[in-house]
Amino acid sequence: MAPIRDKYTIHSKAVVCQDVELKGDITIGSGTIVHPKATIFAIAGPIVIGSGCIIEEGAIIVNRRKEVMRIGDDNLFEIGCRVECPTVGDFNTISTRARVHHTVRMASFCVIGAGCLVVPTDDEFLDDYTVIYGPAAERRTWSGRGKVQEADLRRKHAEYLREMLPKFNRLRRGEGS
Repeated sequence: MAPIRDKYTIHSKAVVCQDVELKGDITIGSGTIVHPKATIFAIAGPIVIGSGCIIEEGAIIVNRRKEVMRIGDDNLFEIGCRVECPTVGDFNTISTRARVHHTVRMASFCVIGAGCLVVPTDDEFLDDYTVIYGPAAERRTWSGRGKVQEADLRRKHAEYLREMLPKFNRLRRGEGS
């Protein structure tokens, strides 16, 4: 197999720390924030990350499929999570140390709880507002109440990070190889 060629495009309004590991064909959208020590690997196919996402320390995003991995807008990938699913909609939260397998496709407004393993043997689609929680990865549907407050809180979180991360970390800019 040929070695992975690094080709990444970072939007001018994105905040990507220098200490991030990027491998393969990666596009990072406007306003997206990538903390230091995050890892994004496009092993088989490219990864396209939408706008306004927050990818925290130790988060790992991997594309093992030939198809394009599309991550929508305003998603939150918390510390130490691992995501391999080919499609992630908008406004999802993958909590600390959660793991989502490449056989899962996520719609929008889903929450994967802390430490949950979502590793189905067959391809699975998580509908809008699906919440996975607890050690047994139980599921329920969120009513959507509080989503406006959640959006405001996430916007303030992103605003704070845009201000603070450049003060304490070197940033990566534009095109890379």
